[in-house]
Amino acid sequence: MGLFQRLFQSKEGKRKAEKYKIGMMKTRKGSLSSLKDILLNTKTINEDLFLKLEEIFIMADIGVDTVIEFIETLREAVKKEKIQKPIQLENIIVDKIFEMYLKDEILNTNIKYNNEGLTVILFVGVNGTGKTTSIGKLAHKIKNDGKTVMFAAGDTFRAGAINQLKIWGERVDVPVVSKDAGSDPSSVIFEAIKKAKEQDIDVLLIDTAGRLQNKVNLMNELNKINRIIKRETNDQSYETYLVIDATTGQNGLSQAKIFSEVTNVTGIILTKLDGTAKGGIVLAIRNKLGIPISFVGMGEKITDLEYFDIENYIYGLFADFFE
Repeated sequence: MGLFQRLFQSKEGKRKAEKYKIGMMKTRKGSLSSLKDILLNTKTINEDLFLKLEEIFIMADIGVDTVIEFIETLREAVKKEKIQKPIQLENIIVDKIFEMYLKDEILNTNIKYNNEGLTVILFVGVNGTGKTTSIGKLAHKIKNDGKTVMFAAGDTFRAGAINQLKIWGERVDVPVVSKDAGSDPSSVIFEAIKKAKEQDIDVLLIDTAGRLQNKVNLMNELNKINRIIKRETNDQSYETYLVIDATTGQNGLSQAKIFSEVTNVTGIILTKLDGTAKGGIVLAIRNKLGIPISFVGMGEKITDLEYFDIENYIYGLFADFFE
């Protein structure tokens, strides 16, 4: 526990650490469950041990390339620090995961509010990832920050998506700007920005369609939306969150690659992290694409969208190991 003592120094810290511990249980009890036994019961550090560790981390869905890179850093650490007992690798593993995620950067996943005008957050992602639900939950979090919120129903290709956003609008008491299904998404965004300014709304959350069948159409549509946002907000910077379902594992990484090619993704919302034994996808996305995780979903309640915290995440992965 000593490595994570800081997490328990406040009531909120304890709450968040416990939530991550519960949320990461399937990964911890699944693919990582044999890690402690292997390190305790293996007598020497050799190639066979590294192969076993490699298999464990691949099963956690960290990704083959990322795991190979990670195991190589462990090998180097063993040589440099002259480590002889496998159990001594436990702290090294934690330290190297920190380093792999942070990449010597100072990461701030908090929402960057525009204090001089409208804050715009664009949501992208394939259908079924929990995009609309994440918009609703984030709106609840933003309202708790004392901000006013408006929704723009930019996924005009599905009447169901428009209706779902309206339901969330009623649930969190947020106005929704929408048009009929089949309308030009850009016209919805234009109207929403106009109304948000007129009503002195603090934050506009924009839903978009998640069609990957035709990458060219997706690119054209998002380019048009981006141009309108920049034009109507005087080229103010804005966030673009990609929503990924954690239970899809490496398929989620593929989605992240495609969307990062067609738009400037600034952060990831990883939903259903509590529902998968493959929580290592966090590290795969960060290592392969360099995009930070901004929020994680760990439950069905409206309050179950958490700012991502790498220290809590690693505690969730290895809580049983250090207790």
